[in-house]
Amino acid sequence: MNQDLKYTRNIGIMAHIDAGKTTTTERILFYTGLTHRMGEVHDGAATMDWMVQEKERGITITSAATTSFWEYQDQEYKINIIDTPGHVDFTVEVERSLRVLDGTVAVFCAVGGVEPQSETVWRQADKYRVPRLAFVNKMDRVGADFFRVVSEIEEKLGSHPVPMQIPIGSEDNFRGIIDLIERKAIIWVEDEHMGMKYEYTEIPEDLIEETEKWRENLVEAVCEQDDDLLERYFEDRDSITVEEFMEVTRKAVIDLKIVPVLAGAAFKNKGIQRLLDAVVALLPNPLDVGSVTGENPYIKKEEDRYPDPDEPFAALAFKIATDPFVGRLTYLRVYSGTIKAGDQVLNSRTTKKERINRLYQMHANKQNPKEFILAGDICGAVGLKDIRTGDTLCDPKKPIALETMDFPDPVISIAIEPKTQEDIDKMGMALGKLTEEDPTFTVKVNEETGQTVINGMGELHLEILVDRLKREFKVECNQGIPQVNYKEAITISKEYREIFKKQTGGRGKFADIVFKMEPADKGESGLQFIDKVKGGNVPREYIPSVEKGFKEAMKTGPLAGYPLEGLKVTLLDGSYHAVDSDQLAFEMAAKLGFRHATKEAGPVLMEPIMAAEVVTPEEYMGDIISDFNRRRGKVEGMESRAGARVIKAKVPLAEKFGYVTVLRSLSSGRATSTMEFSHYEEVPGNIAKDLLEKMQGKTLFA
Repeated sequence: MNQDLKYTRNIGIMAHIDAGKTTTTERILFYTGLTHRMGEVHDGAATMDWMVQEKERGITITSAATTSFWEYQDQEYKINIIDTPGHVDFTVEVERSLRVLDGTVAVFCAVGGVEPQSETVWRQADKYRVPRLAFVNKMDRVGADFFRVVSEIEEKLGSHPVPMQIPIGSEDNFRGIIDLIERKAIIWVEDEHMGMKYEYTEIPEDLIEETEKWRENLVEAVCEQDDDLLERYFEDRDSITVEEFMEVTRKAVIDLKIVPVLAGAAFKNKGIQRLLDAVVALLPNPLDVGSVTGENPYIKKEEDRYPDPDEPFAALAFKIATDPFVGRLTYLRVYSGTIKAGDQVLNSRTTKKERINRLYQMHANKQNPKEFILAGDICGAVGLKDIRTGDTLCDPKKPIALETMDFPDPVISIAIEPKTQEDIDKMGMALGKLTEEDPTFTVKVNEETGQTVINGMGELHLEILVDRLKREFKVECNQGIPQVNYKEAITISKEYREIFKKQTGGRGKFADIVFKMEPADKGESGLQFIDKVKGGNVPREYIPSVEKGFKEAMKTGPLAGYPLEGLKVTLLDGSYHAVDSDQLAFEMAAKLGFRHATKEAGPVLMEPIMAAEVVTPEEYMGDIISDFNRRRGKVEGMESRAGARVIKAKVPLAEKFGYVTVLRSLSSGRATSTMEFSHYEEVPGNIAKDLLEKMQGKTLFA
């Protein structure tokens, strides 16, 4: 039973938008026999892009999961694949997929090279220590340059890329690859078999020297990872067998020492079979990844779970989707034990038991029912009622909470209101389902105006969510213009005493606190609370209430009601009354103290700053840079990439609304831009003054 795990791979496909991730996944599904017709992204027919919005826009929005099989060296391997989005607004989809994957294929465009979102997903893979292969796609495109992409992976991503094959020709002449280990050329046969057929031939004369140079590079890079192999390499390199070499290569990939690089053109079906061979030969199986560590939620002690079907059951819910046929579907990565349909499991966050009604092996948005799922596998489960992304499901007798996931705060919001009475009820339910699915999407009701405000990661993110409200949930609603999610901060330290007294006949309320309030330490967010009370002037049991009061108060800043990004509070002294003091009184004292002290602590408005990158032909550079300056942007660098210029800048989000349309007219539609959240920064004085004046008496978007 345990043996099977050796032949299982849980992998993801990740890349910058338009590098060809979904096309690569479509080809993998075709070659592994799961689809008989290849869907094309630009036709809106890709299997993995199953949402209406994905088909229309030709982009991936949700990470889709599927299971396929591949034969390598007479052994069948099971490959669970997750195709992740490339657009920065959906970065949470990549984050949660990488959390549960054992390995990933990073796809790079042979023309664009390492693009902004490639860097983001690479950093996310580093964070979760996910081994990876690099696939240089679109080798048939004008401007394709395999070796430039290899050097960019080294320079920009700080990794150690090692080509395992080199291309034969490029652009229209791309017709094959050279396998550096076997010293053989692989040429695709151009016929009706769509690139499925290839033949081994001798290496072309003009490439022998280049092949030897890169082969030497590969052998040295791998041998350096193993002292025994390195010694034999210097003594008698011919004594090293291909099996030994591949074993050490695999170990180096799993230890994140090297990144093997392969080449191909997914759209023309070239290079996919060799990529699948590399996935099963070099990426880890669940046994290689080993145990996961979690905490017993009751005794707060660390425990390990091993990828073994006989261990206690533990799984992580990494995605929740609303399926039109089966209802709420929870994607699970099973780390240990076995789960059967009908089993009762414990959710360690809620400490409640839930029953799993049905289990499915996933194929994009189609499901194959399964009786049971073993450790190391990925599946879909139906029947869970109170579940969130990042929850741990486990054996009720052996509880464990696995490390959960952190998600960024949304930076943009719009107000929406239902058009009819009927839509009001439907909207509440629909928004509830969407917030369950997407942890970066939040909903708040503005208490002053009663408006519903939805928050997300970018304009496209909110646009798609509103579109889904209309199409999937049949909710008609009006929407306001996008608003920036500002935050507030204080700039100077302030020591303050707050005495809260209330007499209402009978028992009153009394609390007295002395505290120092100052800006948060660099790099810290949220509340930093330090207790320095001596001699029991404030009894121990009231101190958590003081902290709670400040934490609650931080949600509403003194300037315009926006939350505070960070705050440091040191409780210095205070006093209490034996009869009138209680926890609520000290919580109220903290809230009032916050309100009074922040007004005198130099409060400022903070705005989200975005890291933008624009790729443009040379002739439009001047116009684009002067437009950045007009938008309060700071240009941080320029470089050349494949005949175009790349401008990097930091720009306030408030100045970037509708930028795509402006860029199109500035560059006659030839420039492209990407943007991701960078940090919060103080709004300059004169702009802050105007903003605050506009906000007076208007709807507050918090």
